[in-house]
Amino acid sequence: MRVAIGADHAGYSLKAALVSLMQSRGDDVVDVGAHSYDPEDDFPDFAKLVADSVSSNQADRGVIVCGSGVGASVAANKVIGIRAAICHDSYSAHQGVEHDDLNILCLGTRIIGEEVAIELVTSFLNARFIDEGKYRRRLDKVIGIENSLKNAHS
Repeated sequence: MRVAIGADHAGYSLKAALVSLMQSRGDDVVDVGAHSYDPEDDFPDFAKLVADSVSSNQADRGVIVCGSGVGASVAANKVIGIRAAICHDSYSAHQGVEHDDLNILCLGTRIIGEEVAIELVTSFLNARFIDEGKYRRRLDKVIGIENSLKNAHS
């Protein structure tokens, strides 16, 4: 799987551990930065880079790490085609993919530690969307909302 990953200064050190995890799994990792620690960088810049990678199909999924995960989720969800969520438990990390076709996992390094983050990323990347019945119907409704907004702004 091709996975885009990005982090601001708060998530910088955790990102390195997650890149190592993904590489050990055989994933093709697209590291959009930060590539050095800069306490003045801003999470929206990295959230947009990850979201653009997923939205344009340059990556299958994305992971964004910031202080809480909240800002990254808010910023990433502004990009058309993105379904990003904060998941700080393994159930949500896989269920979000299986039921809602979650394509970006947002993590808060000030909320969870490295071991939990590794568990969450593994759960997220191992999950597959259940493309049938109520899950397809609900996803189609979400996409319909997005399309109506996109058309309203055209």
